[in-house]
Amino acid sequence: MQKEQLKHLKEFEKLFQVNVESVHHMKYNIPPHIPKKRGPVSGNEGGINHKQAADVQQDQAENIKQTSRNSVRDMEYVTVPEFESIPQYMKGRVTYDQLNIVVDSFNAALKAKYKILSQPVKILSNHSRKLQQRFKTQETKDTKGRCFIVEEDIREFTQMKVDKRCQGILSMLRHCQRLRELRGGGLVRYVLL
Repeated sequence: MQKEQLKHLKEFEKLFQVNVESVHHMKYNIPPHIPKKRGPVSGNEGGINHKQAADVQQDQAENIKQTSRNSVRDMEYVTVPEFESIPQYMKGRVTYDQLNIVVDSFNAALKAKYKILSQPVKILSNHSRKLQQRFKTQETKDTKGRCFIVEEDIREFTQMKVDKRCQGILSMLRHCQRLRELRGGGLVRYVLL
């Protein structure tokens, strides 16, 4: 009886050790960012019926109406398969992590810009008021209701330099359909898709 228990405990210890090794591997190999899910691939996923789905959509629509003025949609991280689909001549020496660090910077610039735009003029400082006015003059009929930044915003709100390397990364993001360039009035507007 005790021999059997000892045998089962040793098997259990081996399984536990395998799990511990797996957890350690996950702990030290987690990427600095995890891409968001884009939604179910097949119709079978989700497990809710149509009535529940309609209720969820209605709740989400109410939440969007309440928060749409203050929140800015983030650019999604580039996934590994998308990064690998970028042609080598476009990638150069840019790594996957560097590309997603630029995505973080882009999101930070968007948030900073639209935070200033969402505030009333009365509470803004002189500098912020001038920025807000500049942002409003940069808007065109093509960018109405869409989030965008220009190179000057990148310089203003991030530590990034807008040089050839940055231009190459922005073209990779265009290739991955994360943004679109709109040119006009002497400016290049990077519109979030």
